[in-house]
Amino acid sequence: MQDVTGRSFMNLLSAYGSPDLYFTEYFRVHSHARIDPSILSSITENISGRPVFAQLIGEDLEHMARFAKELQNFPIAGVDLNLGCPAPRVYRKNVGGGLLRDPQRINRVLGVLRESCDCPLTVKTRIGFEDAVHFPQILDIFSSNHVELVSLHARTVRGGYRAVPDYSFVKQAVDRLDCPVLLNGEVNTPSSAIDLISKTGAAGVMIGRSAIRNPWIFLQIKQLQQEREMFRPSMSDLNNYIKSLYNALYRDDISEEKQVARLKKFLNFVGLSVDQEGGFLYEMRRVKLRSELEKICEKYLLLKGKASQLMSLEPHAGLLARPSTEDSICQG
Repeated sequence: MQDVTGRSFMNLLSAYGSPDLYFTEYFRVHSHARIDPSILSSITENISGRPVFAQLIGEDLEHMARFAKELQNFPIAGVDLNLGCPAPRVYRKNVGGGLLRDPQRINRVLGVLRESCDCPLTVKTRIGFEDAVHFPQILDIFSSNHVELVSLHARTVRGGYRAVPDYSFVKQAVDRLDCPVLLNGEVNTPSSAIDLISKTGAAGVMIGRSAIRNPWIFLQIKQLQQEREMFRPSMSDLNNYIKSLYNALYRDDISEEKQVARLKKFLNFVGLSVDQEGGFLYEMRRVKLRSELEKICEKYLLLKGKASQLMSLEPHAGLLARPSTEDSICQG
């Protein structure tokens, strides 16, 4: 997730239960682009011990090849092409999800990457731009370019994050492709992850937003798969997680107000599991100082016996229907 799940969050997540593999934020690729050192640090300073794939977004053939070759000088698990970003500022440049309108261009980009990669080549995609008319053709293009893993978000680009995912397309991809397919889109709970894997035959799930809201989710999925008792975080655990987030994201070169504003990108997701009425989200979005934020966390997470209450594993449905800053974050 762009501007959110960078090195700081990835390393923090390892304390709660790492996923089996990570994907970086996307490296923007164009004629003047250079490898972003901040994104690169999530590869070179990864403390989890898990594989990290370098995600690219672009369509310039020469420079996609250049980036792929340069990134292979670092300990990447593979190169991942983003065909899923639904942000208008991205798809209007015919990159990310915008490329799903042009299957032949996807074929050329993947062909160049395949020639440039002595490592696994993977793709992160959606089922189409406005509809899924090109979906079978695009799957065949993945096959012909020997893509080794496909992460499929079960919505169209225009569907954004509010359309209902159609997981039948995941099953189609599983049946049509020889490589593993990861299911993405509204994997909100550990039990839903296991249920969707069972129904579609996917090799696993890709989780973004729910891992911010519930950093224990990967641990919980594994516990359920192993038929062990699943850890249930309390509101006190959630409060400690927010403190850890602040510390992990802290930079001594920016003001406290900017630190808090940066944290709000994460709290927009965390708040979906706090109170059904949305009071935490409403008040949190209006604070500027850490002390003010701590008072709100105390009010909603600790006081009046709330500390021992269990955090909701499901995001509160009424809050999901309300617009928030999460819609401006490219999650692929």
